[in-house]
Amino acid sequence: MFNKVLIANRGEIAVRIIHACRELGISTVAVYSEADRESLHVQIADEAVCIGPKEVAKSYLNMKSIIAACEITGATAIHPGCGFLAENSKFAKMVQACGLKFIGPSVSSIDILGNKIKAKRLVSEVGVPVVSGSSGSVANVNEALNVAKKIGYPIIIKAKAGGGGKGIRVVRSAQDIESAFFLSKSEAEAYFGDGEVYIEKFIENPRHVEVQVLADEHGNYIHLGERDCSVQRRNQKLIEEAFSPAVDANLRKKLGDAAVKVAKACEYVNAGTVEFLLDKNKNFYFMEVNTRVQVEHGITELVTGVDIVKAQIKIAANKKLNIKQEKINFNGHSIECRINAEMPEKGFMPSPGRIDELYIPCGNGIRVDHAIYSGYTIPPYYDNMIAKLMVYDSTRKEAISKMMSALAEFIVSGVHTNIDFQLKILRNKDFRNGNVDIGFLSRLKY
Repeated sequence: MFNKVLIANRGEIAVRIIHACRELGISTVAVYSEADRESLHVQIADEAVCIGPKEVAKSYLNMKSIIAACEITGATAIHPGCGFLAENSKFAKMVQACGLKFIGPSVSSIDILGNKIKAKRLVSEVGVPVVSGSSGSVANVNEALNVAKKIGYPIIIKAKAGGGGKGIRVVRSAQDIESAFFLSKSEAEAYFGDGEVYIEKFIENPRHVEVQVLADEHGNYIHLGERDCSVQRRNQKLIEEAFSPAVDANLRKKLGDAAVKVAKACEYVNAGTVEFLLDKNKNFYFMEVNTRVQVEHGITELVTGVDIVKAQIKIAANKKLNIKQEKINFNGHSIECRINAEMPEKGFMPSPGRIDELYIPCGNGIRVDHAIYSGYTIPPYYDNMIAKLMVYDSTRKEAISKMMSALAEFIVSGVHTNIDFQLKILRNKDFRNGNVDIGFLSRLKY
């Protein structure tokens, strides 16, 4: 096992990883930008190293500074968390070249799965359903028009190296293709440094369902069931559930088997998430693989009892998975609400600033992953998620009631949050009945 791990991230995920390391008896190193000097992850880690100014490109994306922080502190492994460099194969390769351990999948797995076109081709070859579309990157508008004519409208243009809802445009007619094509390409270039895009048939109002997988270096593969992430705004998840109200035990097994098949096809090692679209007829289609720990991993931990972050660290240390698929129990229901510093009534405008008062709900079946405290100033330079409120209960109905109670007790003064908006969603009849899809929030008036 590692003696010291550096966490190449910030916020609640950095705090979560520090907790897991502490439970395993591992010392931790936090890295931070100048804007994060007073952040919680900096204060609770055993050591902390400033890696640059407030700009992401000069700090949390500064690979050389992060590697240098390992050399200074003697850390022998790096956990990338989620976001930033977590799915960057160049960084993973650099970590390995410096004799350090990257707590995540292999460089080849990141390369294959990070290229959505290659991933789709690989998945199709092993018999997992995929959405019809272009066979590769689409080079120009004329080619896009030809693909759209072949598969029919509506279509969706996607960034080859995309994620987080960036570089995506839905097109419903030929007259809109040109502008959507160039907007998608330019956004992909800006966010991922890769402007290549591809086209798929757009499935109207599907559910977004993802399956958590774990795999070790000894050939053991398991899945931990599915999460429903259909409640989204601007392709960004807002509420997640484990398990999906649309998935029964039979479909759960099919989804899990498909996810493991995908992982085996690319010899995947560590934690990963295989994402699917689920249509109204319960047909599912491969979408992508996130080669990192997910923001919403905690709700899967609550319904399975498996600590995913500790599993990541153990797998990276060449330990065998200590649980078999048939021994995993899927119990109860869990829900996560992402608490963001933002103003939903003003187009979800971010609301950075100083937190004057803070009360975090607690009690049986309530978990809050966060990195905030009274007097903390939320910087305007990074993601505006400030906490993840999770609840667990025996049924979905009871979990919804518990979540509403916890949200009502959650006090954050000094900045605006989306807590009231989350309560509005949970009161919605369609949500309570489980009738949601990825277009649900766009139809919700607020």
